[in-house]
Amino acid sequence: MGTTQLESVPEPKYWHLKTVIGEALDTDFAVGEILPNERDLAARFGVARATLRQALEQLELEGRLQRRRGVGTTVAPPRVGVDVSTTQHQWPGTAEDNWRAQDCATADVPAAVARLLDLDPAAAAPVHTVRRIRLTHGQPVAAEQLYVPASSVPALPAIEAPSGPARARAVLRELQRLTLEGQDRAVELGSARADDARELDRLPGSPVLVVTTRYLSAGRTAAVSLGTYRADTCRLTFGDAGDLQIAS
Repeated sequence: MGTTQLESVPEPKYWHLKTVIGEALDTDFAVGEILPNERDLAARFGVARATLRQALEQLELEGRLQRRRGVGTTVAPPRVGVDVSTTQHQWPGTAEDNWRAQDCATADVPAAVARLLDLDPAAAAPVHTVRRIRLTHGQPVAAEQLYVPASSVPALPAIEAPSGPARARAVLRELQRLTLEGQDRAVELGSARADDARELDRLPGSPVLVVTTRYLSAGRTAAVSLGTYRADTCRLTFGDAGDLQIAS
């Protein structure tokens, strides 16, 4: 691709350059490929490095590029679809869904989660907290805290693993013994907390999508999931039913 002529374009130079580079990403680069340095890119597109830097920053915000520590700027994989419809009922961990169990612990839960589980925040009811992470192209794109009351998995104490991935998988297996009657979801735009940011290789405060899911069984909430998705790598999908509700 030769030098790009930008002088006669009415929109900002960096914005038009963003489009030009985006087209080049589709044709000249592969997912995960490291981009040339700024000096070479600026020469390739015939622009000042300041203009180039603005265009690259915009492409990063849109999820087309990723800056990886110790690696450089790479071409991002396609966005991951986050199904927020309530028509597909499935327990977490029942399919090969690219989620990886990280850990499990029994601890107090935030008051907001206790309310979703119909638990008294002041009571000492044991709740298993399963930590999972979702990968695509080998990179983390989402982290999840799955809260499962002990009453939902009464056979779990017989399992020896006290913590870690084995315990997490055991909780998921026991949860799947229940009959899933339904689920509901809510999606909010939020900021990455320190622990999520560390796992997702982002800075604390980076924009994320927070998906809260309640799993219903036997007329009660059997589990609650708080999924934190990188806003630059994910997109929402609503299924065929289009069951999107906007709360005012």
